[in-house]
Amino acid sequence: MIRFCDVFLSLIGLLSLSILLMLLIILGFLDTGQPFFTQRRIGREQKTFIIFKFRTMQVGTVTLPTHLNSADTVTKYGRFLRKTKLDELPQLWNVLKGDMSLVGPRPCLPSQDDLIKAREKLGVFSVRPGITGLAQISGIDMSRPRLLAKTDAEMLDGFSSAQYFKYIFLTILGKGSGDRINKK
Repeated sequence: MIRFCDVFLSLIGLLSLSILLMLLIILGFLDTGQPFFTQRRIGREQKTFIIFKFRTMQVGTVTLPTHLNSADTVTKYGRFLRKTKLDELPQLWNVLKGDMSLVGPRPCLPSQDDLIKAREKLGVFSVRPGITGLAQISGIDMSRPRLLAKTDAEMLDGFSSAQYFKYIFLTILGKGSGDRINKK
């Protein structure tokens, strides 16, 4: 049921937002010359996949967890994308492909050892990672790996279709935030 909803909603999202996506791509070209950002992430059963996002940081920024990057690496356009969560829209393609779900634990980087160990211990890698979930709407980011893994496990315990739609709805309404950027 969840996979059917993922495919249906991501397809509807990509089609209905196609004009907005094209506009964001054009603005991304004007901002950095490279509107898309791809990165290797850890998914279901700890298999790696390539995540797609709109670029929010300057080209050449070191690949680190967001909370470890400096705020001055984020472009003005990137701040807008992050604030509105529009940088996440290309992940609808990841959902359509089956790498991700709309709802699930956020996929981490292969270098985030503490988070990976905590998620392994709690069985979080048994599901597809998601664009949103309990941690995201609660404002918990990857800078607190144990709390994040615990919150992911709480979300998965007794997960239902009602929760799936609740998390999507709350995300659309603007609840929660993305990963914090280092203010240094």
